Amino acid sequence: MSSQIKKIHQQLVSKEITCTALVQAKLDLLKQNSHNTVNALLDDIALDLAKNVDDKIAKGEKIGLLEGIPFGIKDVYMLQGTYTTASSNLLKKYKSSYTATAIQKLLDAGAIPLVKENCDSFGHGSSSENTIFGAVKNAVNPDLVGGGSSGGSAVNVAKDYTVFSIGGDTGGSIRQPAGYNKVYGLKPTYGRISRYGLMAYASSTDCVGPIAKSIEDIKIILNEISGKDVKDQTTYTSELISDETKNDVKSVGYFKSFIETDAISKEIKDDFLATLDKIKSKGIEVKELDFFDADILVSTYYTLAMAETASNLSRLDGTNYGDRVEGENLKDTYSITRSEKFSEETKRRIVGGNQVLSQGFSDEIYLKAQNLRDQISARFSKDFEAVDVILSPVTPQDPPKIGDSLNNPLAMYLSDAYTVGFSLGELPTLTIPKGTNTGLQITADKKNDAEVLHFANFLNDIL
Repeated sequence: MSSQIKKIHQQLVSKEITCTALVQAKLDLLKQNSHNTVNALLDDIALDLAKNVDDKIAKGEKIGLLEGIPFGIKDVYMLQGTYTTASSNLLKKYKSSYTATAIQKLLDAGAIPLVKENCDSFGHGSSSENTIFGAVKNAVNPDLVGGGSSGGSAVNVAKDYTVFSIGGDTGGSIRQPAGYNKVYGLKPTYGRISRYGLMAYASSTDCVGPIAKSIEDIKIILNEISGKDVKDQTTYTSELISDETKNDVKSVGYFKSFIETDAISKEIKDDFLATLDKIKSKGIEVKELDFFDADILVSTYYTLAMAETASNLSRLDGTNYGDRVEGENLKDTYSITRSEKFSEETKRRIVGGNQVLSQGFSDEIYLKAQNLRDQISARFSKDFEAVDVILSPVTPQDPPKIGDSLNNPLAMYLSDAYTVGFSLGELPTLTIPKGTNTGLQITADKKNDAEVLHFANFLNDIL
């Protein structure tokens, strides 16, 4: 699919449509057909900004490429003056006092925020069912989950309720729902985009990223929100990705452990292997790579992620942030507030994180996970000496029915088996809605985001 951003820009410039009419139409769609993707509509803000764009066009002034383009925001990003709930009971009345860097860059470019989008509470989940706003329904089949944790963001894009959305990816939370809803979703290289103003889940793997209906739109948004930020010391200065779409990939790797396992469905496996055959037929070398088993990747990721979320959420006790439930004393107030206001999944992760960080367990569990992460990163460095990109399925199975994941947390964790390793390696990874029923992941070495997008264009042409 070609760029929706460029198409709408041309329509605005030629006065084929007004920005106010465009924004109102999207808001109406969100109100009528949200399928639980909406936490809060930003009607007043959006319509005021749309009027400004229309006034500017009427005066004959030029507008930027993103000016007037409606977008959605996963409800874990700060937008000053709006509710930022993280889809949680604890923060359902919390208003942001500042705006996240990535969102501010889009506002500065003239993009118009329409909606704060439903997600798994604090990013804790892979189905967008762990939320006080109701389960997100899949865009293709409403009986299935929308994926998570950026489920609302992916569904809104798939349904054309937003032109693009900004999701958050810690262990696959952009890539998996993008695959479930057949759109594009990018987890960029860790540090390419500032995390300032994103509610932290696991700070060492949290990434800001776009979800859109075309690779070109992913590139446009990525260029706009990338860059070094003094408010986030993990960020770095990155080059703009050019409009060039030429593919320079000569070799593609895939992990044998991802394919030769009973965990993967026959349909996804067969489709993935057929995709590899098509790539070979174009003269590109395909190499089988040895890698860690999926259960090692999942256990390493969740050990670290739970430890970090236990630390990051320790500040949420009803005293400084969020709803407070009074107890007989301060200690009781903390305990009751957190027990009643956190979801079961969030409490599960906090308890697990405190366990692995506790005296007597940290050396045996947490430090071992840190060591495994180093080994995973080293293996990636070795693999990228042998191949240009790595191709993999996004998930081992099709989307589950709504309700199934909530009843089986372990199955939910294992559904992340093909995404978490690339998060631990801090690598740029893009989901494209082709190749298998839940899409394909394209991964390159650190800071090679452009190579991922160029190879995605190549795959679009042959699949």
